[in-house]
Amino acid sequence: MTKVSLLCVLISLIFKTVSASTIAIVDSGNDFQHKDLKSKAWINPLEIANNDRDEDKNGYPDDVNGWNFAESNNSLIDYSYATSDSPDARRFFDIQLKSFLGTITQADKDWAREKFKDPEFIKNLQIFGNWMHGTHVTGIALKNSPDAKAIGLKLIPTEVKLPGRKMVDQMLVEKGGLKETILKAALTALAQQQTKVYTEIGSYINSSKADVMNGSFGTSYDAISGVIGSLYKTIFRKEATPEELKLYTQHFFAVNLEETKKFLSAAPNTLFVFAAGNEGSNNDEVPSSPTNVVAENKISVAATLGDQALATFSCFGEQNVEVAAPGVGILSTSPMDKYLAVSGTSQAAPYVANIAGAVKDINPKLGFRELKKIIMETVDVKSWLKGKVKTSGLVNRQRALRAAELSRSLDLNKAIAQSKIDILDSTPNDKLMSRKYYQVSRELVMPLPSPIVFIK
Repeated sequence: MTKVSLLCVLISLIFKTVSASTIAIVDSGNDFQHKDLKSKAWINPLEIANNDRDEDKNGYPDDVNGWNFAESNNSLIDYSYATSDSPDARRFFDIQLKSFLGTITQADKDWAREKFKDPEFIKNLQIFGNWMHGTHVTGIALKNSPDAKAIGLKLIPTEVKLPGRKMVDQMLVEKGGLKETILKAALTALAQQQTKVYTEIGSYINSSKADVMNGSFGTSYDAISGVIGSLYKTIFRKEATPEELKLYTQHFFAVNLEETKKFLSAAPNTLFVFAAGNEGSNNDEVPSSPTNVVAENKISVAATLGDQALATFSCFGEQNVEVAAPGVGILSTSPMDKYLAVSGTSQAAPYVANIAGAVKDINPKLGFRELKKIIMETVDVKSWLKGKVKTSGLVNRQRALRAAELSRSLDLNKAIAQSKIDILDSTPNDKLMSRKYYQVSRELVMPLPSPIVFIK
């Protein structure tokens, strides 16, 4: 290919993507060979595929569709993990959905109870969950949005193979001194280690001019409290008291959330959409990361059972969670041209990222502030969300898109007001309401994939 023809190709690609919104999927990888996603993958217009060169000089050679930050390469999915997509793994998600809908049978419960005793089943389920997670999220973020493109940014490794106590043992040898100081230093290092890659990813998002970032990952209070309990026992040779665990866990989150601000500030023109978490707790009282980060360009999303109830597993918080979106039994893409119904705030967040991208496609002049304003001010206000999310509302995709259309010729406030007249609130799903909806076993709810790893 001549230099002139190559330049023409690059120019055509640039112009082709100008009007399309770009959604950065920061997750566990993407199968962009999936028949539903192949045409929706973002293509780096300055990079030539498979030549082991870095044409755009950004430090990521052959980053045609994004970059694998977990393993430092351009491979966004490892197909060798396809064997984790087993009948048992799929049955787990089927039973999980039945539990949310109140259709679970005693045979289902007995099967799950026995499977949870099998370490190999648990290990494979975790691997499969990570392997398919990013592809599932991507499908939701792009559904019914023909113009939107997704950037694959792998943060979560498919299978964790990392050391745990090495960092603490090294501090004990090198620093000595007060054990309390050592523990706080270890927690600070752990928080900074987790968030260090965030800034790098944020810079990549900014350079690729992504309009929206979806982050269906997180680290819960309970998970970190468990890590801290292990660290405490390693250093002090005894169990921590509840008060000590609370003190050190709060220290971790104070450092972590402050460091996480660098993630969002590295891409100041991007709207960051985060999953609220799957622990069923109040994020105003029990922090979670990164969803609790305080930033103008952030939206946190709780999950609902359709349009009738907050999902029992969903985290919430009137101060820290902005909106709610459907997150139970969401059918989406899974690797190798397959599909799967999955539940979680992981599925609710990309529903909102999808809306943001679609709004941007309709009116490319809108910035992240306007995208966030439209999403938050076009919700269906629900009594059962009052005190649970900041807007007391469930997102309304059609109303948001109508507001975007009107914003091309009207003041944004007037456009939103008119959209509320033009598009009515959603009608509750009678089919769902006719079923018994009850609290499910915590074992059936998978936590958000987390970049924090500590192995005893």
